[in-house]
Amino acid sequence: MAATASRCLTGILIPLCFTGPAVVLPAISQELGGTAVQLNWVVNGYILTYGSAMMAAGSLTDTYGRKRVWLVGLALFVLMTFLIPLAPTVGWIDGLRLAQGLGGAAAFAGAMSSLAQTFRGPIRTRVFSLLGTTFGIGLAFGPLAAGWLVEVAGWRWVFLATALIGMAGFLLVWVCATESRDPDSTGLDWPGALSFTAALSLFTYGILLAPEEGWRSASVLGTLLASVVLFIAFVRIERSVARPMLDLSLFGSGRFVGVQVLAASPAFFFVTLIVMLPGRFIGIDGLSALEAGQMMVALAAPLLIVPFFAALLSRWFTSGMLSGIGLLLVAAGLVWVAQVLSGGAGFALIAPLALIGVGIGLPWGLMDGMAVSVVETERAGMATGIFNCVRVSADGIAIAVAGALLAFLIQGGLLGTLSATDPTVVIEAANRVALGDLAHASALVSGERALLLATYDQAFRWVLYILAASSALTALLVFALLGRSRAHEEVGAAA
Repeated sequence: MAATASRCLTGILIPLCFTGPAVVLPAISQELGGTAVQLNWVVNGYILTYGSAMMAAGSLTDTYGRKRVWLVGLALFVLMTFLIPLAPTVGWIDGLRLAQGLGGAAAFAGAMSSLAQTFRGPIRTRVFSLLGTTFGIGLAFGPLAAGWLVEVAGWRWVFLATALIGMAGFLLVWVCATESRDPDSTGLDWPGALSFTAALSLFTYGILLAPEEGWRSASVLGTLLASVVLFIAFVRIERSVARPMLDLSLFGSGRFVGVQVLAASPAFFFVTLIVMLPGRFIGIDGLSALEAGQMMVALAAPLLIVPFFAALLSRWFTSGMLSGIGLLLVAAGLVWVAQVLSGGAGFALIAPLALIGVGIGLPWGLMDGMAVSVVETERAGMATGIFNCVRVSADGIAIAVAGALLAFLIQGGLLGTLSATDPTVVIEAANRVALGDLAHASALVSGERALLLATYDQAFRWVLYILAASSALTALLVFALLGRSRAHEEVGAAA
């Protein structure tokens, strides 16, 4: 029981690192300033390194021991989190968030791979559902707690409180967790790890850079091209080594591919809202940080109970079927939010936000169990690394894509209307308002506050419609690939 608690405590740190910065970003901007790109990296810096390093971290747990990697990751995470409140500039915060993400990747990979070694069969589904519920606690109450801390003690305490939770987790792991590793491991595939991490980092960075530089700029095109070259090199490396970090033959299995598709879905259809909505509520709708946190509870609170409910339903329905139904509910919720959001952040938003939370909660606790059932138990570290790499890498990519899409839609609307204004100024104003920084955007294009609001609102609704259509299409793909799959089945039990 104590060992499970230590894993849940590690798991709760991850959503706190997503939700906290999203809520405190306006406060950081007001005190430390920073460009639109620098402020974006307060959120995306952690997600970038966390996702990029996840696969390598999973392999490290197999080679050097799950508990050891878990503890090292927590130690790095706690140290970086304690340093963030001392940062003198936004640039320093960005750098510390990058390092914080590396620690988070190692800690989470160690926790998940050790969990797969401890439980088997249907009980593993229930334990992963418990972990999903713990994650939901962080998502549901993280924005509320962050908003309260900002108003009562200042934005720095959002990071200090997270660091204290990390310290408690470190002590619990040190005392309660047991060591395990893959006896057949031959060491980390360093060429594969470095090429993949660099490829994913450059790809995400290119997308983040595009709203500032433009898609046709040499820096954006060069960065994206370099990421493609490195990814091709990664594939060639993995095909040539005896014990690859990523066994590419697994992608010949429809079930394995389906699990990875499912892993990426919360990033695009849920995590993007966790990051984008607080900025809108605070900067556009005029809510306080605490009020924005209260609104976000409606979105994430269903994760407190729905994963457990899904685990019970999995006795009668397949995990793939439940996951597909959940994504259809998410699509309906996104359309509903788009319809009512123009009226502002009010009571009418609670039901559609809750529907999205219910929908994403159905696959939330089931997909972890499916992820570790696609390979042999002894290689659970690799399975965990692949799954979490896809899931968290998708977080970084999804947030970058959604943010870039919102910025480009706003840019298009403003450039067409403010044709007499310097395009550079208009683009900076669009990027600012995309972050919810309406005050700075209005200062850049004085007298156009109403236009900025109208353009932002239309662009935000189009982003939601695009996400809704994508969620519905993903649901159909999940039905096709995972419709007969159950989370507790072992390798070879499902096609």
